[in-house]
Amino acid sequence: MNSANLYGLARTVGRRTRIPVGPVEVGKDFLLIAGPCAVENETQTITTAREVKEAGADMLRGGAFKPRSSPYSFQGLGLRGLQILAKAREETGLPVVTEVIDPRDAGWVGEYADVLQIGARNMQNFSLLKETGKSGRPVLLKRGFHSTLAEWLNCAEYILAEGNPRVILCERGIRTFETYTRNTLDLSMVPAVREISHLPVIVDPSHGTGKSSLIPAMSLAATAAGADGLMLEVHYRPEEAVSDRDQTLSTGEFRTLAGKIRSLRSFMLEQGGLDAD
Repeated sequence: MNSANLYGLARTVGRRTRIPVGPVEVGKDFLLIAGPCAVENETQTITTAREVKEAGADMLRGGAFKPRSSPYSFQGLGLRGLQILAKAREETGLPVVTEVIDPRDAGWVGEYADVLQIGARNMQNFSLLKETGKSGRPVLLKRGFHSTLAEWLNCAEYILAEGNPRVILCERGIRTFETYTRNTLDLSMVPAVREISHLPVIVDPSHGTGKSSLIPAMSLAATAAGADGLMLEVHYRPEEAVSDRDQTLSTGEFRTLAGKIRSLRSFMLEQGGLDAD
C-alpha cells in the first residue's frame, strides 16, 4: 500500500508526491523558502520574515542550531531561536523550516518547526533520519556534499521507512575542485530526481554558490530545470549577518528575484514546459 495514502499526510498525483505544509502544497505549488542563515535576535528575524512574506515567500527559514566548520563561530541561539521563529510564524503566517542536528532533539524541535531540515553534514546520520521519520513532521533532506544520487535517495528511504511520506529533497551543491564558488551547484540532479523518484526536489543556490551575485542566475536556472522550489538566504541587513553574509540576499533583492521567478514560471506553463501533474 502506498504510504502516502496509508497515512493521509501526502498524496500522489500521477507519479509525483505532493506534501501540504500550511497553505502550500509542495510538489504542486512552486515553493519559495526565504530567511536568514541564523536566527540572531527577534528584530532581525521578524523584520526579515515580514519583508520576505510581502515579497512572495511561502515559508520562513532560519537556523536555531548552527553546526559550523569552526567551533568558535556563532553556534545559534538554540531554544530561544526556536521561540523567535515561532513568534515570527504567529506574526506572518509563514510556516517555519529549521535544522535539527541531534536525534534527541527531533521531537521537541518539531513542536516549534513546521518542517525539519536535515543538513548536508547530517545526510547520513541514520539515527537522525529515523527520528525525523518518527516525528511525523515534513522533512527537508539536503544532499551531502560528497554524496551520489543513489546515496541521497537511500537516506530519504530511511525517513519513509519510518512511516513518514513527507520528504522534500534539496540540492545544495557538491564539493569539487572548483574554488571560485563555495560548492558546485549540480542542477542535473533536478531532472535526475524527477526521472527516478516521486519526491519533490528543491534547490538551494545560496549554499550552492556561496556568492550573492550568482544566486539570481542559478535560481532561474533551477526553476527552468524543473525544481519544485528554492531555498534562499535572505536578511533585512545582509551586511550585518553573523553567518553566511556573502551568500545572503537583501529583502529587496529577493523581491526582485521572486518577480522574475514568477514570470519564468508563467512562461514555462504557457509553453508547456512543466509537467501536467
